Amino acid sequence: MKLMMNTWPPFLFAGIRILEIAPDYRYAKVKLKKKVLTSNYVGTLFGGSLFAMTDPFYMIMTMKNLGDRYIVWDKRGEIEFVSPGKATVFGEFRINDADLEDIRDNVDKNGKYLKWFDVELKTAEGVLVAIVKKQIYFRAKP
Repeated sequence: MKLMMNTWPPFLFAGIRILEIAPDYRYAKVKLKKKVLTSNYVGTLFGGSLFAMTDPFYMIMTMKNLGDRYIVWDKRGEIEFVSPGKATVFGEFRINDADLEDIRDNVDKNGKYLKWFDVELKTAEGVLVAIVKKQIYFRAKP
């Protein structure tokens, strides 16, 4: 999965690199390298690339952990730019048992469920550059 995603054109050409995906798909770490080709007009990281580096992870991670009984889709996303991206940034994605139990319980009760996940994009020094929120849609398969 890591190799496939690192050679996927939207990530490859945007300078996005997957550093780690846990075998159980409950953790992933992604990097967006700061360079001329990943910078915007004012020399900071391009906002579209910051958002793109977060795109598929929560959907894929929950899909892999929930199994074949569920339909899983990205529904909505938003980004809050906190500080200028002047250096390479990293995002760490995590899901846990409580997340999966929450999804299963709500789908069982309501037939479908929308859940928000957040990821902070930070430099190696810990400077917060952006917070991305992803809303994922879950439904039981018929």
